[in-house]
This record gives sequence, structure tokens and C-alpha cells, in this order.
Amino acid sequence: MIEIVETGPRITENVGDFLDQVHHFSDGVYAKQMVIPAGHVVGSHAHTYSHLSVLAKGSVIIEVDGVQKEVSGPACLEIKAGREHRVFAKTDAVWFCIHATDETDAAKVDEVLVTKGE
Repeated sequence: MIEIVETGPRITENVGDFLDQVHHFSDGVYAKQMVIPAGHVVGSHAHTYSHLSVLAKGSVIIEVDGVQKEVSGPACLEIKAGREHRVFAKTDAVWFCIHATDETDAAKVDEVLVTKGE
């Protein structure tokens, strides 16, 4: 297992705090595009529903429920509902999270999609 040291911007309870992101909305589909600089971590979180994540560019280590896997883009992954996951960028990376939702307000979408800690 690779030790992931979280020294960069970290996303905790509010995934929307990530600085370099673009929101994409269509009929019942939402995609969050994030540019993750090398060495930075998208912090641990879980979602209410299963969703797809797309690594468009770069190399990352994805950790799901404590299990790590190295992935190089382009790649598409399914993240099952309720699974704690985080992403460590080994290189500069472009990452998309794709969700089924009718929410179209970028300021509220994480409230709908991210589970709250017990």
C-alpha cells in the first residue's frame, strides 16, 4: 500500500470546496470536472448512489474502502454507493465524477450527492 500524505488541497465534508472545477449539467445527469495537480488529494468521501468516475488525463491512485489501485487515463471506473473513496494525483490529472441527479444548482449538488458522516 502506498502511503498517501495529504499535503495539498483537501476535500472533506463539502466536495464543492475544490478550487479548480467545472460543473456540467444535462437532463438528469451531472458531471463535476476537477483538475487535480500532481501530489494533491481529493479527500475521502462517499455518495448516496453509485456513480461513474472518468480519469480523462494523468495517473492517479484511487483508494476505495482502504484498497488502492493505480489508474492511468483515459479510464472509466464505477464507484459503488456508500463506498469511501479518495484520489491521489501522481501526475497532473483531469477527473470527472458523473452522477444521476435532477439537481442543477452547483452550490447545492454536493448536499444531494455526498453522504454525511455518521
